[in-house]
Formats: sequence, structure tokens, C-alpha cells
Amino acid sequence: MAHTRIRKFNTRETYPEQNLDNDLCQAVVAEGKMVFLRGQCPQNLDDAKNIDSHDPVEQTHKVMQNIRQLMEECGGAMEHVCRVQVFLTDVRNREAVYRTMGEYIKGVHPVSTGLVVTALARPDWLVEIEATAVIPADYTPA
Repeated sequence: MAHTRIRKFNTRETYPEQNLDNDLCQAVVAEGKMVFLRGQCPQNLDDAKNIDSHDPVEQTHKVMQNIRQLMEECGGAMEHVCRVQVFLTDVRNREAVYRTMGEYIKGVHPVSTGLVVTALARPDWLVEIEATAVIPADYTPA
């Protein structure tokens, strides 16, 4: 693993009432090149067009695919993500969003903060996720 993850846990244990399976931790100790990703939304990176879906799962897949693509373009990988900040417009979508996000951060254990907000920049967006990563100096992409 690229960084030291302090107090790893899985949301299966911390939120037993929800059907979640996210690998998270309380703190990350990292050294290397920092990468700050702006909040990713359910739109294409190349043309900024929204995906044609109002489903929180489909929107989250697009958001996480954007994060993965940007990490690769920055010379890193998902394993270098240290922090995610999740913005939801409806708390009832939390379980679906976090379950989907968990598919992309399995084994990564970033720190995570979730917020429920009144709205995002576009009314049809249900989720936006920011990510912060640190790419180790000795990392070579595969």
C-alpha cells in the first residue's frame, strides 16, 4: 500500500443498518506529489455533458470513473487516494452512493466525509465527490 492508513475499518461494522461495504480509515499519512481533484459530477470529462440518468447509482459510477481517469492522467492510481468528500442532495441516496463508491475504493481505505446539501451546481446532479491523493515519489504507472 502506498500510504500508512490509521485505524482502518469497513462500513459493514460501523453502519450495520445499511447495506454498505466501504474500506475507510480515520487518518492517512502520506508523502509524495499531492493531487487535488475538483468535485466530480455525473458528466463527461471531455465535453462536460451530463449523463442521461437520474439514478444515484449510475451517477456515482460516472463520478468515480472520472476520479479514476483523472488519477491516471495525473500519473497515479486509485490506491493513492487519501481523502474523499461526498456531497449528496438527498440523504436517502446515501446507501446507494456509498455502496457504489465502495466498488472503486475497495482496499484503498481513504478518509471520508459525507455532507447532505440543499443543491449542487446543476439541479439534476444527485452526487458530487471530491478527492485528494498523494502519488509516492517512487511510483511508476503500470
